[in-house]
Amino acid sequence: MDLVERYLKTLAAQLPKDSRDDIVAELRDEIMGRIDALEARLGRAPTDDEVEALLREVGHPLTVAARYRSGPQALMGPELYPWWMFGVKVGLTVMACVTLIGLAVRVLVGDVYVGQAIGQGIASLFSGAVTIVGLLTVAGFILERQEKKPDFIARWRVKDLGMFELGGDFDAEQWGQKLARGDWSSSKAKPESKPGPEVRKSAEMSPVARAVASAIGWAVVLLWWTGLLQVAPIRPEDLAGVVDGLDYGRILGEMVRAAYWPVALFAACRVGFDLMRAASGGNVRLTALGDLVFGIAAAWGLLWVWFWSALSPLIWVGTVTDFVERVRVLIGRSGDDVGGVATILMVVVVWAFAAEVVRMVRAAARLVVGR
Repeated sequence: MDLVERYLKTLAAQLPKDSRDDIVAELRDEIMGRIDALEARLGRAPTDDEVEALLREVGHPLTVAARYRSGPQALMGPELYPWWMFGVKVGLTVMACVTLIGLAVRVLVGDVYVGQAIGQGIASLFSGAVTIVGLLTVAGFILERQEKKPDFIARWRVKDLGMFELGGDFDAEQWGQKLARGDWSSSKAKPESKPGPEVRKSAEMSPVARAVASAIGWAVVLLWWTGLLQVAPIRPEDLAGVVDGLDYGRILGEMVRAAYWPVALFAACRVGFDLMRAASGGNVRLTALGDLVFGIAAAWGLLWVWFWSALSPLIWVGTVTDFVERVRVLIGRSGDDVGGVATILMVVVVWAFAAEVVRMVRAAARLVVGR
């Protein structure tokens, strides 16, 4: 019975060690009983082909061994799969935006031609998609095998369910016919209009869903920033050249090198915080505290750009009067004047800093009142 022993040896390799001998002995008795019954029915010893057919009826060793293993028998169960799909959609959306923006910049600065950009974009999207799907699948595999699922999965809310319908109503055939006819109208009857506040309330994503989406988005940014996600890699020098007699590519390169690890740490902390926020059910005060801390970090980064970065000598002004004067000159400048790019960057940094201050004030208010 070499076939039986080979079958049992293969099966034993897939079984848990603590119960392997007992299971193999049980299966050996079952198989030998079937062979004895087959021999009695045939009136002779079964051939190897007949024994092999009988073993096929018992089942493939991998399938049979799976019956004796504890734990999930799939990568992800139906409870976790919708979250995985949502994560894939968000991750691919962020990756596509990063890719398109990067390629658009490279085309505008003349680094690549449009045809090259399209080819590189397709290759980047494919490799990036494989990376994102793979990482999310590994995360789903680990979560599926946890005894206690995170609260955002086990204690879901009805408001969270709408996010899984992204793209669910998209009918490719119908839209193809519309494009051919040049018809952009909807064939479905429009539902009765709702008041503005009611529409916003029904369309609003729950805090848990926002936390999960934010974590996925920041994870994609982190992978791209660190070069682990090969999506349209761009050297800082490719983003800008010499403008108004200033080498902005060199300046940007120095800033990226100086800010590389702080930005990576910021993104990693943001991912961790968003996951913690999702696990806690979107606690209002926890979210407000995180927004306050990350707002302070972002504001400090903008202060670094203003006072100490390689860009500082070009954008720094000491008084509000000087700031207003530079803006006035920018508005009234002619095409031959210089210094416009530096002034625009100055305005962008000031505007971003003001936005972070407003964000911190709102976060502090939510932290105090708890809503």
